Amino acid sequence: MNVRVFFLILSSMIYANGVGAQGFAGLGQSADGYALPAPDYVFTFPDDHGAHNDYRIEWWYLTAILDGDDGQNYGVQWTLFRTSLDPDGTSQVWMGNAGITTPDKHFTGERLARGGIGQAGVTSEPFAAWIDDWGMVSKAGVGDPLNTLELTATLPKASYTLDLNAKGPMIFHGDNGYSVKSNSGQASHYYSQPFYEVRGTLNLPKGDVAVTGLGWLDREWSSQPLDADQLGWDWFSLHFDSGERLMGFGLRDANGQSFSYASWIAADGDVTPSNDLRITPLRWANIADRMVPVDWQLELPSQSLDITTKALNDDSWQSTLFPYWEGPVFATGSHEGRGYLEMTGY
Repeated sequence: MNVRVFFLILSSMIYANGVGAQGFAGLGQSADGYALPAPDYVFTFPDDHGAHNDYRIEWWYLTAILDGDDGQNYGVQWTLFRTSLDPDGTSQVWMGNAGITTPDKHFTGERLARGGIGQAGVTSEPFAAWIDDWGMVSKAGVGDPLNTLELTATLPKASYTLDLNAKGPMIFHGDNGYSVKSNSGQASHYYSQPFYEVRGTLNLPKGDVAVTGLGWLDREWSSQPLDADQLGWDWFSLHFDSGERLMGFGLRDANGQSFSYASWIAADGDVTPSNDLRITPLRWANIADRMVPVDWQLELPSQSLDITTKALNDDSWQSTLFPYWEGPVFATGSHEGRGYLEMTGY
């Protein structure tokens, strides 16, 4: 069976069974039989860089905000998703999403695979995540395998090869990596490497562009990361010129309410968790026949943060199996900086 047809049938079965009303992309459906995140979980590396097949959903997600040698700003995204179809973890499916954003264009790529045939997967030692010819591969000789990575993806009409070198520690969100996502207690295990320096090449229709910049890797796994009535999220990862960083999200429910959280990351990697994040849409744009907020106000009173973020390119739409908005943003106000915004459920 054609792999894309397989995934379309799978998604149709999910939505036919009512899961479509249970969180964005079915992420709020019941986790009966699957492993569940626990507050007392002890992370073990490098094993936890690899797959956790007894959990339903997991991802390896990397973004980079880049400066081109042509004077332009760019953004790159690379994500590998793993989904378990049964609680014993014997049936796995994989989906890769990638994007390149320029000031006036957005390139989208997607790959789909079934587990168990070598087409996609993740190994923890040596660390490698791949789907077809896309790769996130460790180049570290010693130390943590995520310290140095090579990132590659080929999209229709564009591709990239990037080298990433971590200049700071890994970061654990929530309560030592136990990240709560709703008032009902849905949660995930969640850590990041937000200290990458990036160098590489974008292969664009106009020609090759050498780039440098900053990268951010998120690692997360769960079996029910959303409550059933949570329809989507607005997720920020921001690098400030001061050396500080912010990971913040708002998860929207059917009543228009948002469950929010932020990790304030000092330049040395010290983390302060905060529940006082306020995110407010400021400007909406018509994208893919829907209205999407592309400029935001973020307020974090505990850190005297009050900023406005603006999209590099309003039309940073990922037209994938489960479509969403993903693109670079620039921050002004109390803190200057740049980073990435992901929005789902619009």
